Amino acid sequence: MRIDIISVLPELIRSPFEASILKRAQQKGIVEVHLHNLKDFGMGKHRQVDDYSFGGNAGMVLRPEPLFACIESLQAERTYDAIIYTTPDGRRFDQKSANSLSLLENILIICGHYKGIDQRVRDHFVTHEISIGDYVLSGGELAAAVISDAIIRLIPGVLNDETSALTDSFQDNLLAPPVYTRPAEFRGLEVPEVLTSGHFQKIEDWNHAQALQRTKERRPDLLED
Repeated sequence: MRIDIISVLPELIRSPFEASILKRAQQKGIVEVHLHNLKDFGMGKHRQVDDYSFGGNAGMVLRPEPLFACIESLQAERTYDAIIYTTPDGRRFDQKSANSLSLLENILIICGHYKGIDQRVRDHFVTHEISIGDYVLSGGELAAAVISDAIIRLIPGVLNDETSALTDSFQDNLLAPPVYTRPAEFRGLEVPEVLTSGHFQKIEDWNHAQALQRTKERRPDLLED
């Protein structure tokens, strides 16, 4: 998989891809992540990428010319299966969305900034408008990092344990059950006996029951879906 990310401030997003799982995925050659500075396509000697909004609305808007130039330069090199725009008014990102996007080969993410991007860019290029929650960030860079992380960890070979991602919260519309590690007893607090029994069917049944109970208590809306 290849992920290209267009940003006004790519330095805001660089560090997540230089550590941990995302770094190893790139080192293994499983995924490529490329950051593109929109200001490289800016206008005039000051590399202008934004301007005032028509209609007297407050805030600046990313102009269409730099975005069209940047996107078209990338499209000249490859075809994108998805062009994502990170925006608060987009569709809420969830595990099902991550699963679907993880099957694609080439993804382009446009990071929103200021009051957003010119609507003509959205109309002409964007295939997926995604929000990571009902709140507003200073820019779409952190949202792009969240989306990329959620997608990349699902790609076969990224995680050391291939089954780990399959047991994450939300995969079956359930939250994950409680987890324990060694020691089996700590300060009088013991791990549930079933988890140390070695009886895999009983362990699986316990995990499912705990996941169901936790979901009922904390996120009953998931069960309605």
